[in-house]
This record gives sequence, C-alpha cells and structure tokens, in this order.
Amino acid sequence: MDEIREIPDQVGNDDYMTEEFRKLLAHSVGEDKAEITLKALSGEPSVSIRLNPAKLTECPFPDAENVPWSPYGYILKERPSFTLDPLFHAGCYYVQDTSAMFPGHVARRFMDRPGMSVLDLCAAPGGKSTDLAASLRERFGSNFTLLSNEVVRARYNTLKSNMETWGDSRTGVVSRDPSAFESAPLFDMIVADVPCSGEGMFRKDAKAVEDWSLETVEFCAARSRRILSDIWPTLVPGGILIYSTCTFNHFENDDTVEWIATELGADIIPPEDFPPAILTRYGQVLLPGFVPGEGQYVAALRKHGENDGVRRGDPLKIFRAEMPDHVGHDAPHVNVDRKTALQYLHGDALKLPEAPLGLITICYEGHPLGPAKNLGTRCNNLYPKSRRIRMQVNL
Repeated sequence: MDEIREIPDQVGNDDYMTEEFRKLLAHSVGEDKAEITLKALSGEPSVSIRLNPAKLTECPFPDAENVPWSPYGYILKERPSFTLDPLFHAGCYYVQDTSAMFPGHVARRFMDRPGMSVLDLCAAPGGKSTDLAASLRERFGSNFTLLSNEVVRARYNTLKSNMETWGDSRTGVVSRDPSAFESAPLFDMIVADVPCSGEGMFRKDAKAVEDWSLETVEFCAARSRRILSDIWPTLVPGGILIYSTCTFNHFENDDTVEWIATELGADIIPPEDFPPAILTRYGQVLLPGFVPGEGQYVAALRKHGENDGVRRGDPLKIFRAEMPDHVGHDAPHVNVDRKTALQYLHGDALKLPEAPLGLITICYEGHPLGPAKNLGTRCNNLYPKSRRIRMQVNL
C-alpha cells in the first residue's frame, strides 16, 4: 500500500480523519469527489425507511421523498420516535439508510425466474434480507427461497427478530461460518455485503473512524476474499454474486471484485449507469455529498458455467433454518387503538372485555403485533420479552 503515501495531500482537512484515509479516498474516487465527500462526512445523516409492500403501500409519514433506487424507500423530513410507532413493531416498514437500499436495486436486475434460491450471506441486522424478501415476494409470490445467514451469534438474534417481524414464510435464518456451508451448488444468487473497514459509516459511527487504518483495510480485503472462497462452491454455475461493502477504497472494492473474477472464475457484469451512483472500474459507489445517505459500493458477477435449472433441494430444510415465528397470528384478531397497542408492546397487562376468550392476536390498524390470552377479567400479555419497549411509555 505504499502507493497511498505517494498521493499529494490536496483534499480535506478534517481533524478526525487520518492523512492516510484522505489520500486513499482521493486515490479511489478522485480528488474532486473526495473533497465533496469529506465535507459531507461532517454533516448530519438523513433518515429513511423502506416499506413492507405486503403490509403497507403508502408511506405513513408526511412529505416524505421517494428513494430513486427503491420502489419501497422514503426519505423522511425528520426523525420520528420509531419506538413509539406500532406500525414499526408490526413490520410495516424497516428503518434503513438509503444507500444500504442500493444492493437491493442491483439484485432486482437479476431476479429473472420463479423458484430462485437466494442466500444473504452476511445478513444482520436484516435490512438487505427484508429488501430481498419484499422484491422476491412481489415478483414470484411464494415461489422463491431466501436464506439469511449471520455468523456472529449476538447479531444473529437481531437478524432473527427482524425477519420474524417482517414476516415472510419463504425466508429462514441460520448462523454458519461460510466455511461450514455444504459444497453442493444450491443458490442462484448470493448477496455478500461483507464486513469491511466501514468508511461509509464514518458520519454515523465514531468507532469506525477510530478503528480505521491501512492495516484494517488490508485485513478486511483479505477476509472478504476468504469469505467468498469459502462460499463460492454453493453458487450454481451461471449464478449471480452481488458483492457490496459500506466502504470507499479500491482494495476492498474494485480490486477484490477483480480477484473474484480471476481467482474464483466469474464474469464481471458491467454496471448500469444510474446517477447519482458513481461508476467505478467494475461497480458503483454511493458517496455522501452526492446522495443523502451514507457510503455503499456494489458490483455484480456471474459465475462461469451454465445453470442447468435443476432444483437441488430447499436450503431452508437442508440447513435447518429457523423460520419466522407467527405464534398466535392465526388466533382471532383484536384491533386496538394506539395507546393500547403501546401498552401491549411495553409488556403491560391489558383489559379487553369485548374480545373473545382464549388466545387472541393483538392488532393495530389491522396489522398483527403478537399474541395474548384473554381471561375475561384480564388479558395476559404474551408479547416476547426480548422485543418489548423498554423506554417509559407516557401517553
């Protein structure tokens, strides 16, 4: 990486960023773009959501703007209290940065036949998986499979909770190291948003700034290549890899894509020209200052060989995936007002004298929140403790 140190220092003077980062950014995206991005990194991040089209078709927040690359994405004027919105807990929308929606946009280009089997390899906390699920569901109904994987157990629990809240029966979650997957080709598409040096998150994550170094970049690039080598046999011949990071540098981005093509055997698919995404050698990058969100890089590759179209089994069963838990959702639905819904989400006991006795499903505006058991004089709250609102709910 000596080439980085030879680049003239002509961009930015933010004290919290190292000289090496400025030089690498300029070398990767160009000095003019780097200067704009450096200035933007000191600004405030935007707030955005992505609707669950199976549950909600109109944005519930006024004056929101559409995200150009997502049919479900909206940029909000200000940040509301999502915790105090029952629709959020019902899985009607997912809070996600606009740039993080871009891998879903690229993936939709290649959702070209029913029965597709898709792996979201590094899936926590679930933003890209819920985006993939929405797109696959709208295109193919229930004729698809989405397996979401997260190797870190604590993050896996968050992924599982978010996928359950989203609520799609053709999805499942597992926790496996990429090296622990079976070697047989099973997936028509793999989405790999790999762990990276996190340059695109500098505006939101002070620790990402603190931890950044050229050694970290080098380590992350090597780790990405190990991850892709391990998982490559599970992608069918002719299958699509969507490779993404939330970083800017060419070592983790274009250089790694070139390595995948050369060493693993794939054709790099030329990216579409989709402003304000900026074309790189092999992919597209979203830069703060050019887009309202944070940083994101995406490229697509097609594995060498021909897809014979033979189904090799359901990955949800093969890998014993945990499926979305809809306990109580088939019980009689009882619609409640916002105050009662928040009391339920807080874990409080309810009184619903007009509701049927026995197991019921608490709903808000017709959307299931979770189960309860009505005893007549009181209603036992069966909402999972791990999901309950912890803040004080004052209504």
